[in-house]
Amino acid sequence: MPRPVTLFTGQWADLPMEDLARKARDFGYQGLELACWGDHFDVTRALNESGYCAAKRDALERHDLSVYAISSHLVGQAVCDRIDERHKSILPPHVWGDGKPDGVNKRAAEEMKNTARAAQKLGVSVVNGFTGSSIWHLLYSFPPVPDSMIAAGFAEFADRWNPILDVFAECGVRFALEVHPTEIAFDIFTAQRALDALGRREEFGFNFDPSHLHWQGVSSVEFIRSFPDRIYHVHIKDAIVTLNGRTGILGSHINFGDPRRGWDFRSPGRGGVDFEEIIRALNQTGYEGPLSVEWEDCGMDREHGAAEAARFVKNLDFAPSGRQFDSAFAEA
Repeated sequence: MPRPVTLFTGQWADLPMEDLARKARDFGYQGLELACWGDHFDVTRALNESGYCAAKRDALERHDLSVYAISSHLVGQAVCDRIDERHKSILPPHVWGDGKPDGVNKRAAEEMKNTARAAQKLGVSVVNGFTGSSIWHLLYSFPPVPDSMIAAGFAEFADRWNPILDVFAECGVRFALEVHPTEIAFDIFTAQRALDALGRREEFGFNFDPSHLHWQGVSSVEFIRSFPDRIYHVHIKDAIVTLNGRTGILGSHINFGDPRRGWDFRSPGRGGVDFEEIIRALNQTGYEGPLSVEWEDCGMDREHGAAEAARFVKNLDFAPSGRQFDSAFAEA
C-alpha cells in the first residue's frame, strides 16, 4: 500500500484549519499534520473541552482527510533554549508569561507534557517537534570549547526531556525530533549522542527531514540507515546549495529567499535532495507512516507549490519488492 501523503500545516497557520483542509483536499492530499499553533490544534482546548478533538477529526473527515501526527516545534524549542526576546514571537502567551528564562523553560516543558496528553485524546501516536539546545551557540569552537561544556549540554537536555518523555510513555505517544540546526541533534553524530543521553528510550525518535541534512552535506540515506528503528515520521522537503564563491554555507546573516544566500529551501523535486534513494532506504527499514510535505519555497506561489508537491510525492512513492527480480530462474 502506498504511504499516505499529508501536508504539514505550520506554514499555513494564517489560514483557518477548515479553509486549509478544503484546499489540501483539492491539492490532492490525504491528511494534515496539524501544527499546535494558529487555530489548527490547540493543546489547552483539547484537554479542557470534551468535544474539541472529535470536532477536529470530524472537520477533517468532511474533507476526506486523516491526521497521523501533530507538531509542537515552537514550544519544544523553548524547553532547552537559552531564552531571549526572539522566543516571544513563537510562544503562546501562557508559555511566555513574564518572559523570565527559567520560567519559560519550565512552562514549555509542562506544555510538552500536555501535548502528549492532547495527542492521546486526538488519537495520534506521534508528536513532531524541536527540543531546543543550550549549546548550539558553541558550534564553532572559539573561544575553545571544553568537551565538558558539550557534555553538560546533553546532560541538561536529558534532565529536561526525560520527565516529558515519561508522560509520552504514559500516553502511548512518541516524540519525533526534527533533526535540525539549532536543536540538540542536527546531524548523525549529534542524533546518536542525543539518543545515548536518553538511554535510547523508545519514546524518543526522529522526524526525518532531508532538507536540513542536505545543505550541511550529510547523507539523508546514511541518516536513515543509522537509525532504522527511530524514524517515527517523515517530512518531504527540499533544499538547494548555491555556493558561487561569494556565498557561504552559514547563510551570511541573509534571510531565506534572498538569492545571495549559499543555500535555501525549494519545493519538493526542485532542489538537490535525492528523494528516489530516500524512498528506497525507507522501504529497506520498513517505514510505513505518512510522507508529510513541509512546503517552503520563497520563490514560488505556495498553492501552486503545494499542489505540485502532492503530485510529486504520489508519483515518487512505491512499495518495496517482495522478491528478487531474477527469482523466476531459481523457480524453474
